[in-house]
Amino acid sequence: MSFTGKYELQSQENFEPFMKALGLPDDQIQKGKDIKSISEIVQDGKKFKITITTGSKVLHNEFTVGEECDIELLTGEKVKVSDQL
Repeated sequence: MSFTGKYELQSQENFEPFMKALGLPDDQIQKGKDIKSISEIVQDGKKFKITITTGSKVLHNEFTVGEECDIELLTGEKVKVSDQL
């Protein structure tokens, strides 16, 4: 199954509690709650390139399934992630 495609956000149930859990301040949450994002995914085997456009902010992340990588969150924070438990 390929995930390649363009996806537009349709709804955002529990958006505010989720954003608070991520640590976003209330003013940013209020600004973002009505903005619809578009995600573009390009998959090449186990490699993924994801571009998320939310308003004027564009977020680019790349990763390979099974490998540790660094990604940028919507908050601008960079974190190291892995699919290993």
